[in-house]
Amino acid sequence: MNPVKIMPCLDMKNGRVVKGIHFTDLKDAGDPAGNASFYQQEGADELAMLDIAATVENRKTRIEWVRNVSSTISIPLTVGGGISELADIYMLLEAGADKVSMNSAAVKHPALISEAAKRYGSGCITIAIDARRNHAMPSGFELVVSGGTKPVGKDAAEWARQCEELGAGIILPTSMDGDGTQAGYDLDFTKSIAEAVRLPVIASGGAGKLEDFSDAVVHGKASVLLAASVFHFRILSIRQVKEHLRNSGIEVLP
Repeated sequence: MNPVKIMPCLDMKNGRVVKGIHFTDLKDAGDPAGNASFYQQEGADELAMLDIAATVENRKTRIEWVRNVSSTISIPLTVGGGISELADIYMLLEAGADKVSMNSAAVKHPALISEAAKRYGSGCITIAIDARRNHAMPSGFELVVSGGTKPVGKDAAEWARQCEELGAGIILPTSMDGDGTQAGYDLDFTKSIAEAVRLPVIASGGAGKLEDFSDAVVHGKASVLLAASVFHFRILSIRQVKEHLRNSGIEVLP
């Protein structure tokens, strides 16, 4: 197994980093470029930046935000929010993103995944999968889009398999039930996605204590650990998380 990576996430709105619970009740969490620089110094392996209002507000990701953040770091940057066509991906990569994350547009137009993978390579195409518990679905989880506001009636694990077949390079599942709660990753959801694909899976949504990170690897089978609240509000440091993972017998990057 490759070393597990730590990925802080900057949820963006109105030019600021914000963090809420279940995607609502947003609180200010600081300046994006300042946060990005701090996390790189702390030992982050990658960084995610998600323009959380882009799809709901029917607009593109703010390119200037990408430029500001990418200019302050050298670690890989994944950017998502409002991507609906190949031209959007081109603009984000030109602005300094290393990878892009698609969600709602990919669900609406699955061919966009294969077109993007052919043009830019699977390695830079991340598919974000937001889901809620729904026992009517084979995996127990239903896909939701538009910032978690619209259920789609599709099984989340089946959609992950389809994304892999279409050429996606990484899957980013977020449990709407766990987001921002600091009650632990939704291990059942993460595992259901990880077992459905051969791709790297990013655990996301709900990290609150050190054990949550090791549990996401051991029980959730994740290979990248994304967190926001615990890092933004300095509850845990990236160094603490890496030390805990090492002590748990999990290989991490220096």
